Amino acid sequence: MDCTFCGLIRDDAAHWVAREAVTCAFSPLDPLAPGHTLVVPTRHYQGVFDTPHDVLAATMALVQRVAGAMRSALDATGVNILSASGPGSEQSVPHLHFHVLPRWMGDGISTWPTGRSAHHVTDDPGARLAAFLARGQRHGG
Repeated sequence: MDCTFCGLIRDDAAHWVAREAVTCAFSPLDPLAPGHTLVVPTRHYQGVFDTPHDVLAATMALVQRVAGAMRSALDATGVNILSASGPGSEQSVPHLHFHVLPRWMGDGISTWPTGRSAHHVTDDPGARLAAFLARGQRHGG
């Protein structure tokens, strides 16, 4: 497997913010803001669809700790947590990862989408999701 993040973890080649058994955090090569951090599971999972619940929970716990550190150590007034999973999401590296981006008032960054999806669903998408989840199903096929 030729995964960029797996290679960084295996070769100990990242600028580490945190390293734990299940998850780790490191600085990206081209940060969008001072302190921009990537949080990833140490084992390879492509995205939220194939990541076990316990690994996802551990990864999100580290995201939360990194975000808190940004507020305390960098005086960030907020954070954006960005992730993409699957080919329709513009996922750039097929390894689950969360960008934790520290934010400050007037920092000049906009991370919110500026447009709306052109995709249409014929009935109520919220009702469709609720019915699916009520059946106890976890993954769509």
